[in-house]
Amino acid sequence: MPREENAIVLEFLPNGYPLEKKTIPIVQAVGESSLVLLELVPRRGITLELGEKVYIGEGKRDKIYYILGRLNGEKLTETAKNQLQEFIKQAVKEREKEFVGFFNKSEAINKRVHQIELLPGIGKKHMLEILKQREEKEFESFEDMKSRISNIPDPEKAIGKRIFQELTNFERHNLFVK
Repeated sequence: MPREENAIVLEFLPNGYPLEKKTIPIVQAVGESSLVLLELVPRRGITLELGEKVYIGEGKRDKIYYILGRLNGEKLTETAKNQLQEFIKQAVKEREKEFVGFFNKSEAINKRVHQIELLPGIGKKHMLEILKQREEKEFESFEDMKSRISNIPDPEKAIGKRIFQELTNFERHNLFVK
């Protein structure tokens, strides 16, 4: 997996976590391309805005001092969760082709469960219809899916909800988050 170059600020805690002894500033962020939650330490005297894109790649970083590590989804503040949902919604829109490809290429996990069924709101009935439709012709967009499958829950929202679940909870099978 390639290293993350940029992260999006979800929350800036200038005094660190309120209930912990250490009072170093903390940034809760999400990796722009690999959708990984990160804890970052900003440089001294730096103030960051929510939703701001910061460079975290190799070499000199202007705003981030170092990467503390991965952030456990349970540590996310409410503000960070709201920002994360907005970021995910935007990412799914921007990377529509990639996520529509998931519906075209997804496979059964075992004899009883298919990857598509792990999406919130999509059960066996819709999954079977998706498989039938994609055999006739692969889906080209979310709109194409909605027009060909009656009463399907919004695939864009289903993917967004699933990514949020994978980032904030422990999931047995991750479809989009490594």
